[in-house]
Amino acid sequence: MRKLTYYIACTIDGFIGDPEGDATSMFKFTEGPYMEWMGTEYPETIPTQGRRMLGIDGENRHFDTIVQGMGSYRLALDIGVTSPYSHLREYVATRSATESPDPAVELIADDLVGRVRELKAEDSPLGIWLCGGSTIAGELIEEIDELVIKTYPQVYGTGMPMFGAGFEPRDFELGDVRAFDNGVLVRTYTRKR
Repeated sequence: MRKLTYYIACTIDGFIGDPEGDATSMFKFTEGPYMEWMGTEYPETIPTQGRRMLGIDGENRHFDTIVQGMGSYRLALDIGVTSPYSHLREYVATRSATESPDPAVELIADDLVGRVRELKAEDSPLGIWLCGGSTIAGELIEEIDELVIKTYPQVYGTGMPMFGAGFEPRDFELGDVRAFDNGVLVRTYTRKR
């Protein structure tokens, strides 16, 4: 069974974006040793165009598939990129779009949980990256096996939470913790079964 990993950036107070989902204020932290670490440890999470600009040609280390919501995908569409992670199998959960703008991107309109369970059941040494956003993370919360939380040294006060789900405690076990000089903290958690 493949792992579904929610690999996500957030503020100290747990928001992945402002109330509309904009997280551009966090971009200033993606430089120096932290960016080098991302390019080495999680190269597949850098969009294909960014990989080319940074000279990252390495193999995918953790994921061969990405699942994201339309809000996350729209960031690429807004700059004319229809397949932002062409080095991965791309899935976009959406209730609004009816036709994919790119043959390499499959839309999931119904039964997101069922489709993710099918992907998890595939035979592959690599896992599935849940990129965001809040709504689909909430829908998939019971399917998430691992959290990789990149906490940026900002406080929003309000905004888009990591999970758009109702209250129900779920336990995860802390694994690796890595701190960077720019204040970014990366924590890895595994779901307690």
